[in-house]
Amino acid sequence: LQERGALGFERHYHVTDPFIRRLGLEAELQGHSGCVNCLEWNEKGDLLASGSDDQHTIVWDPLHHKKLLSMHTGHTANIFSVKFLPHSGDRILITGAADSKVHVHDLTVKETIHMFGDHTNRVKRIATAPMWPNTFWSAAEDGLIRQYDLRENSKRSEVLIDLTEYCGQLVEAKCLTVNPQDNNYLAVGASGPFVRLYDIRMIHNHRKNLKQSPSAGVHTFCDRQKPLPDGAAQYYVAGHLPVKLPDYNNRLRVLVATYVTFSPDGTELLVNMGGEQVYLFDLTYKQRPYTFLLPKKCHASGEVQNGKTSTNGVSNGIHLHSNGFRLSEGRAHVSPQVELPPYLERIKQQANEAFACQLWTQAIQLYSKAVQKAPNNAMLYGNRAAAYMKRKWDGDHYDALRDCLKAISLNPCHLKAHFRLARCLFELKYVAEALECLDDFKGKFPEQAHSSACDALDRDINAALFSKSDNAEDKKGGGPIRLRATGRKDSISEDEMVLRERSYDYKFRYCGHCNTTTDIKEANFFGSNAQYIVSGSDDGSFFIWEKETTNLVRVLQGDESIVNCLQPHPSYCFLATSGIDPVVRLWNPRPESETLNGRVVVDMEGASQANQRRMNADPLEVMLLNMGYRITGLTSGGAGGSDDEDSSEGQVQCRPS
Repeated sequence: LQERGALGFERHYHVTDPFIRRLGLEAELQGHSGCVNCLEWNEKGDLLASGSDDQHTIVWDPLHHKKLLSMHTGHTANIFSVKFLPHSGDRILITGAADSKVHVHDLTVKETIHMFGDHTNRVKRIATAPMWPNTFWSAAEDGLIRQYDLRENSKRSEVLIDLTEYCGQLVEAKCLTVNPQDNNYLAVGASGPFVRLYDIRMIHNHRKNLKQSPSAGVHTFCDRQKPLPDGAAQYYVAGHLPVKLPDYNNRLRVLVATYVTFSPDGTELLVNMGGEQVYLFDLTYKQRPYTFLLPKKCHASGEVQNGKTSTNGVSNGIHLHSNGFRLSEGRAHVSPQVELPPYLERIKQQANEAFACQLWTQAIQLYSKAVQKAPNNAMLYGNRAAAYMKRKWDGDHYDALRDCLKAISLNPCHLKAHFRLARCLFELKYVAEALECLDDFKGKFPEQAHSSACDALDRDINAALFSKSDNAEDKKGGGPIRLRATGRKDSISEDEMVLRERSYDYKFRYCGHCNTTTDIKEANFFGSNAQYIVSGSDDGSFFIWEKETTNLVRVLQGDESIVNCLQPHPSYCFLATSGIDPVVRLWNPRPESETLNGRVVVDMEGASQANQRRMNADPLEVMLLNMGYRITGLTSGGAGGSDDEDSSEGQVQCRPS
């Protein structure tokens, strides 16, 4: 076991597909008397710390299911975060709580040795970094990210990032994490769909230079106006979410990043977006959103999009960064496709059969499996787009748009992808762009110009344009999208607008769970190579996806109410979870000889559909449901909340290829 390379081998293979499919409950650790809101492994993986509504923290020996230490933290409200301080020999533990306080504890003497009370609202997350052994950070609902240095005699902390300077007084910071490979980078999740990545070293150097500058003074206006240097922040967002915000706000559906974490190699950022799905952002191969709002000032004078301009300084229109809907001139000639190898052809046929049976999710998963093996096959992307458009879960039309553009880039003469692109643009409320795309399609494929599908989409687009112009006088706000708020308390600065415009899009999206009830719900990488993604859910289950295919592979019942926390062991196929129940549950691969696992959710598709309905339900209905009342008709336009797609699709869209 001590041979050279043994540890590397173990960590490479400690989470495998057979293990995932045998994952089951090993033990329940009992000791808390309230909800367990946070879990944290030490670096070695032989200790597990937990924090609870009971204001206690417990340190466990999880491998032997023993409680080693329990102490009252001195907090007067729910504990939301617990962290071991690096290089402290697992002696120092840090907690953050709803009493707005951050406490530092010495576990050897069971005493609280520092109490920081600088935040003015609930502290939601603590972050640490090995490169900064005496330093840690906190994120709180006062909109501040604070940095602490335990080497200082002072009991105070300094503000590293003040989100209120960018987003107004109502913004709340919810989560943060430090890149494990480069501790200079800090990711922050807050109110709204944008996730922020900061360069800590650049921020410190900027402030040091300001202090050393002879013209800076003690507190200059310049210092307040430019709290962060250019290049110190980069934003990430799922490209369809900014345009969805008004609709979500009207339905009291809140978007907030409840958890952020880096992959083990530091090249990917995973975000559990409250009110939506789980998203993975590639920090190396970045891509702009395919559709994105640009401020009015970025356009030439007099330029309008979607037929009119905004009265609040923001264009109503959406800029298609890729300009992917513009087709090349001339008559299309279908280019030959490279044949799939027999085993992938079989998978494609299975997907087509699932599509024909209206098993949309099954079809999507099969197409995704094939896409992973044949990433340059246009037909697979086009077919998956059709399945997304039929399923119509939240974000499906945007994923379909991405697939259509990919299919067209691989095969510019892909007829169905061109038409589906126009339909996606319409469903995503980019009506003027949809009309332009449809006109280009008719010119490219004149024999389809009067098909039933084209006629139906043409009618839909014209009706929407007519409705827009008819209601123009009634829309005091100026249009369907509002990135700039009107009130002083939630006003958005010019710097914030620029950062949002420069956001990068996601790489993968993971669907099936529900994250609307709590704002501490986690999503994590599972496996040293980040082969899997795990997330808690409001239905009491936790979900496991393959990272590369985004396919759901396992659902387990982890709590009687809600699973909030999932923390994978650093080197074993071992998972700790917690939620509303006052226990910590430990999961590992069960023996093949063991009887049937009663916590497996067999109907993963049914659970996923129910969660989509739940996310789109009226918040009052969800609240009553959580209180135990049975609500009839808990649907909101089907499982996905999108506008119904016209069923008369004609020959260009009806069936996959």
